[in-house]
Amino acid sequence: MFDVKVPELAESISEGTVAQWLKKEGDTVVKGEDLVELETDKVNIEISAERDGVLKNIKVEPGDTVAVGDIIASIVEGGASESAEPAAEEKAEEKTAPAQKQEPVVENDAAEEEVKASDRPIASPAARKLAREKGIDLSEVNARDPLGRVRTEDVKRHAEGGSSEKAAPASKPAGQASKPAASVEPVNPEKPVERVKMSRRRQTIAKRLVEAQQTAAMLTTFNEVDMTAINEVRARRKDKFYEQNGVKLGYMSFFTKAVVGALKKFPAINAEIQGDEMVLKKFYDIGIAVGAEEGLVVPVVRNADRLSFAGIEKEIGNLAEKARSKKLSLEDLQGGSFTITNGGIFGSMLSTPILNAPQVGILGMHTIQWRPVAIDKERMENRPMMYIALSYDHRIVDGKEAVSFLTTIKSLLEDPESLLLEG
Repeated sequence: MFDVKVPELAESISEGTVAQWLKKEGDTVVKGEDLVELETDKVNIEISAERDGVLKNIKVEPGDTVAVGDIIASIVEGGASESAEPAAEEKAEEKTAPAQKQEPVVENDAAEEEVKASDRPIASPAARKLAREKGIDLSEVNARDPLGRVRTEDVKRHAEGGSSEKAAPASKPAGQASKPAASVEPVNPEKPVERVKMSRRRQTIAKRLVEAQQTAAMLTTFNEVDMTAINEVRARRKDKFYEQNGVKLGYMSFFTKAVVGALKKFPAINAEIQGDEMVLKKFYDIGIAVGAEEGLVVPVVRNADRLSFAGIEKEIGNLAEKARSKKLSLEDLQGGSFTITNGGIFGSMLSTPILNAPQVGILGMHTIQWRPVAIDKERMENRPMMYIALSYDHRIVDGKEAVSFLTTIKSLLEDPESLLLEG
């Protein structure tokens, strides 16, 4: 018998959540075949079989949190024939074992998973096992982990003093009574609700966005860009560009080139803070925010300053396709120096983007709208205009730098030929 363990996932990732089992207990598996999918903070990872055999003893369920090195199942070598005898023994045990012994371990868990999956507390497999053995409801256990994760020591502490802790709320005055658990809240049929547990990635996104706002001295400055010149270039060159490069000439290549040109002039915006030091980055790895099914991800276009317009468009297209098909790797998401987010594709007219920490700058693009623009004192024209926003960390970026950075981007975009020289 061979244990299936959670392998080393990646740098800075020590645990994940079981998203789904791709094989069920009793299935014959082949070496290299994917067994289970884990959801980590950044990407989904499949754990594959390291030898041929039959999958047995699945110890974790979808929604369980597992750490590197945890044993999550076993593989019995030799094929289905060798697993028949253990299976028969298990069935015999099921028939002879008292019915009440199995109910709290299996049936109650299954019912809880189906009916209240969204309320299931986050806990390590060892903590879940110990709670089952002691007949403890994990939702009643107070976790000391700042993220609310229940560990074995929390279960032991609850078991030792649980009766007195649980009795305390009953002695409180009615006005101070604890809020009833979600499972017993009265349901108003005229006000239906649905509880959906946030995915691990959504929880991570929420945590990091809040951290960015609490940590950085974030400020946003705005400008607007006349897109007339870019639209004319795209209309004039789009067919030949596609014929030569096999990719469409979009807006993102123009904006990426403009960002690179502006970052070269204002290097503090291509930096990050580490302790009491400012780390100025001499490379231009530009993150492009992409809305994926599980939430926003920011894959990185490496060395954008060395890529042509076609190279940028191809790389963005490849990364977007990876995001849609859930094929992004950790390497695709790490190490960006600045981020561009385009809310305009969803119709956003104006927004204040949140920093992608530890970066100190992010550019927000918005929808293009035709608006009357004063050409001079006498003339007005309808022009395709876009509002752009720069959120920045005021701890190392001054307002003068931020405004000048955004003005530089505006100038480069309104004179696309300059992007070939400065971008």
